[in-house]
Amino acid sequence: MANSNLTSAKKAKNDEFYTQYHDIEKEINAYLEFNPDVFRGKTVLLPCDDPEWSNFTKFFAQNFERFGLKKLISTSYAPDSKKYKSVYQPTLFEANDPQFDEYKTVKKGKLFTLTRDKSGDGKVDVDDLEWHYLEDDGDFKSDEIKKLRDEADIIITNPPFSLFREFLAWIVEADKRFVIIGSKNAITYKEIFPLIKGNEMWVGTTSFNKDMLFISPEKIDPSQKPSSATRTVDGIVYLRSPSVWFTNIDHGRRHQPLPLMTMEDNLKYSKHKEIKGRKAYDEYDNYDAIEVPFTDAIPSDFDGVMGVPISFLDKYSPEQFEIVGMCENEDLYNYKTQVYTTAECKNAYLAKFGKNGTYDLNASGVIIRDGLFEKVYQRVLIKHKEIAK
Repeated sequence: MANSNLTSAKKAKNDEFYTQYHDIEKEINAYLEFNPDVFRGKTVLLPCDDPEWSNFTKFFAQNFERFGLKKLISTSYAPDSKKYKSVYQPTLFEANDPQFDEYKTVKKGKLFTLTRDKSGDGKVDVDDLEWHYLEDDGDFKSDEIKKLRDEADIIITNPPFSLFREFLAWIVEADKRFVIIGSKNAITYKEIFPLIKGNEMWVGTTSFNKDMLFISPEKIDPSQKPSSATRTVDGIVYLRSPSVWFTNIDHGRRHQPLPLMTMEDNLKYSKHKEIKGRKAYDEYDNYDAIEVPFTDAIPSDFDGVMGVPISFLDKYSPEQFEIVGMCENEDLYNYKTQVYTTAECKNAYLAKFGKNGTYDLNASGVIIRDGLFEKVYQRVLIKHKEIAK
């Protein structure tokens, strides 16, 4: 699997995967194109960031004046507090500083701040970063980091992916603007999806069509054949992950309407064989909605509920569509028309696969083809806004 290395790392609680500079630059520039003053006069916090290594710190420090920032704050987590530990080697930047403390450097988190031209070279950039040890280990849940959160206007980082739910709740609790990275699957979490449905959070500008590559600090044995999840360039190991940006800062892409064809034209001219040539779209057996397996096959003239892939969200315009729910087990959005019994799930499995087992039909949308029950992939339930009025 493409994310096998990240899955293994998650089990080991190794959450240190560094975002590439150009990925940060591309994403942040999209917000600036929509609103050039989005960061002006703002305090930006980069928590969980290992400032000596992080491209987030480098990027925002180098662009401090261009963005018009008021203050940049970056914090790290103490090496000895990490559940996944490797030998920590302080950088020369840290070790040569008069305040360097061999004990604190592994036991305490660090705080980097940028507010002024400390070096006196006439500009504010990465050379003007000031740092000191935190009182605690830098855990974002600590009172020390909470105070920094409350001081900040915008929070930007690649948080530990094993703590994504908790980290986002920490941001939402303080009602802060944010740009963070998370797994595409996080969209389906019951703690996350309501924020997307309520237009309180949306995906960033990076397309769902490709995975992101992260820099791994861990060495991989060169004698072993790398998995499909890795790429090694000039000794640097990159790990592929199905991740996207999540934000509540506006950008232009989310206001671009998706071009659509009518239902009749889709059935005639769609490039997808699952649609083209059919007489009608499939209807779910357990939802009053139609199955739309591809975002570009959403019909322009259907006024009911449609189940679409989660990849629809990187093309979602709130002016064009309303998100009404999601196909999921607990019927949190009251759209289910059918709940299957245990016996029905077992019978459906036997009929489809020819052996005993259970088919969790209640976890997703279900269509019936050739007399057999068939689960579809995770679906978001949407309606047209203009038609719905």
